[in-house]
Amino acid sequence: MSITQVYQWCSWFKDDRTSLQDEPRSGRPNTANNNWNTARVDELIKVDRRVKLEEISLKLDIPKTIVYEIVHDKLGYRKVSARWVPKMLSDEHKRQRVKIS
Repeated sequence: MSITQVYQWCSWFKDDRTSLQDEPRSGRPNTANNNWNTARVDELIKVDRRVKLEEISLKLDIPKTIVYEIVHDKLGYRKVSARWVPKMLSDEHKRQRVKIS
């Protein structure tokens, strides 16, 4: 950490700032990470569980980082043996797996 940053933080906390989080700032909001794109990504994954993030990004024309956030954070998928699967299995999925094995 630079000495300039230390001085800046000291002045902020002397002015009664209590949070270490950034203050809200103006700018263009993130428009790619919305419910409509989430539904489209979910449909693509359900059609082909082996689809790559880059392929989804190209098909939907949204950034790969946003696709990653949607797949991992919003939908809760993770890669297992080159397939996207939900992180948490429902009771029905658990029964199916027991029945299959």
